[in-house]
Amino acid sequence: VAASGQQDPTAMLQTTVVALALLASASAWAPARRNPITRTARLNAGFDMEASIQESKDMRLAHLEEQAMYALKLAVENHEHPVFPNAMIAGDCVITHLLDRLGYLKSGEAKVMVVDTFHLFPETMEFLKEIEEFYGFKAEVFQAEGCADKAVYDKKFGADLWKEDIEQYDKVCKVEPFQRGLKTLETDVMINGRTRWQGFERAYIDLFENAPIGGGLAKVNPIAYWTFEDTFDYIAKYQIPHHPLHAKGYPSIGDAKDTIPIPEDGSVRFADFKFEGEKTEWLDYASERKGRFVGLANKDGSTKTECGIHVAGAERTFDRDLWEEGKSKVKQVETHEEALALKDSSDKSMMVVYAPWCPFCQAMEEEYEKLAAELGGDVTVAKYRGDEDREFVIDNFNTESFPTINVVKDGKAVKYESEDRDVESLKAFIASV
Repeated sequence: VAASGQQDPTAMLQTTVVALALLASASAWAPARRNPITRTARLNAGFDMEASIQESKDMRLAHLEEQAMYALKLAVENHEHPVFPNAMIAGDCVITHLLDRLGYLKSGEAKVMVVDTFHLFPETMEFLKEIEEFYGFKAEVFQAEGCADKAVYDKKFGADLWKEDIEQYDKVCKVEPFQRGLKTLETDVMINGRTRWQGFERAYIDLFENAPIGGGLAKVNPIAYWTFEDTFDYIAKYQIPHHPLHAKGYPSIGDAKDTIPIPEDGSVRFADFKFEGEKTEWLDYASERKGRFVGLANKDGSTKTECGIHVAGAERTFDRDLWEEGKSKVKQVETHEEALALKDSSDKSMMVVYAPWCPFCQAMEEEYEKLAAELGGDVTVAKYRGDEDREFVIDNFNTESFPTINVVKDGKAVKYESEDRDVESLKAFIASV
């Protein structure tokens, strides 16, 4: 400022330049003001929310497909005998299609196994024929042992076994045929349709697992991370064959005796590759199997959620029986008549009532084999599998748990109460009876 009180023109010019520079800098960082009408019009014209949601779902499904096919390739190409137990529910239909896309069905590189419980919906076995023809494969079907059809099953086990003893029903109609099927097909990797979305019992499964069977059975769960909606999105995308009962309101399909539509009025359906009704009834977390095992409870009173095939330990026994026929000196007793004849004989015998999955039975296998070898033909050393015939062994052979060892003679069965199952202890007991 000049002494006269007037502003210096040069200083005023410099101040103005600095101010303009600061304003320019601030403008560069400030958000541009937009005409609200123009912005709204642009959003309305350029953003389709439904299309964006669908695009996101398509991207997710493409990733899940790639991941599932990667898992299946690893399973099939790194094992000799891959087996897919197929229940023909929605997820299994997806896996069937994925296996076909990879060429594993027609080539026979992956076998398809089906357990017919004799209590399935008629539509289920008809649907099996349909997909066999569609994909060009032949499934291996297994049923209750020794039962060619439902009439034979009813005569042997009774039509109401599932009402009288659901655990025994599961063993006879599901677990044993399942295990026998895996063993017959020499399975070294099992392809499974379980998903985390199906409920808390399965919430932490991964793409790959090992089942605790002998050296371990490899298991692959290719759709482990899929939601139930993902499976139907896939079915719709490729328009693949799926169970006809989805169109009648059934989200999941098991035995006809305990499977219902959800909701029960059948107002939610999947027909013509799209949902009708309030699909969240099916698609909410853990809702896939809401219509399964209706009215059934475990022996401890808890609600039944698993069919017996996937419960802990159900897959651990199929690799081999104990004291295998043709390899063991232990006499194999298979029928009621044989067991009772041994019991009624005037010759002394020892017979173990066992279950091949029982760790205590497994632990005594070697000593019991030695006993049979040492006694030779002097005393018959026999075995009878009791887990599939509980009522008979309870009534005739003092069986409350496995293993139960008896010395039998003259119509009597004398139970061995000790847990010392070495050769010398067993020989001493035989001599004492």
